Amino acid sequence: MIILFGLAGSGKSTQGQILAKNHGLAWLSVGQVLRDTGKFDKILEKGELVPDEKVVKIMHDKIQEIQSSGQDIILDGFPRDIWQAKWVAKHLASDIKEAVVLDVPKDELLIRIMARGREDDTREAVEKRFDIVEKNLSGILKELKKQKIKIAKVSGLGSIDTVTKRLEKELFSRTNTLRKQRRH
Repeated sequence: MIILFGLAGSGKSTQGQILAKNHGLAWLSVGQVLRDTGKFDKILEKGELVPDEKVVKIMHDKIQEIQSSGQDIILDGFPRDIWQAKWVAKHLASDIKEAVVLDVPKDELLIRIMARGREDDTREAVEKRFDIVEKNLSGILKELKKQKIKIAKVSGLGSIDTVTKRLEKELFSRTNTLRKQRRH
C-alpha cells in the first residue's frame, strides 16, 4: 500500500488512477468514496471535513474489501488528520510501503481546480480545504515516520506524463517499493 498526499488539485487522483492501472493496484480515494455515498454532499460543498469516525469506518470497510481480493492499494488523501493518522498507524502501518507528497504551488493549484469545474470547488471551499490539509499534513507525516514509513516529496509540476514518470521512479524503479501485481 502507498499513500498519496497533496493539496486539492495536486494530481493525487489522476496520478493514483494512472499508477493503479499501470501496476495492477486498486485506487482508493477518500474524497471519491465520500462523494459516492451521497451522504456528505452538504459538508463537502462547504469545504468542511466529514467526521473522523465516519471516514475511518467507510475507509476501513473499503480497504478490507480490496485486501481480501489480494490486491494492493494506492490510498489517495487518507489519512486526512492526526486522529486518522493514529488509526492508520495502529491498524495499517505494516501494510504501508511508502507515502508520497505531491508538491505544487497554490497559485497553480487554484488554476487547476477552477478548470475542473466540480460543484464543491468554490474558491472559498478550496481555500478552506487548503488550510485544513496544510495544518494537518505535518502531524500526519510525523505519525507515519514514527512507524518507520518512508515518506517522499515529488514535484507535481509539469505534464501528467512527467509527474507519472517521477512517481514511478520513486515508487517502482529505484526502491522497488511495490511489486507489479497480476491483473485480476
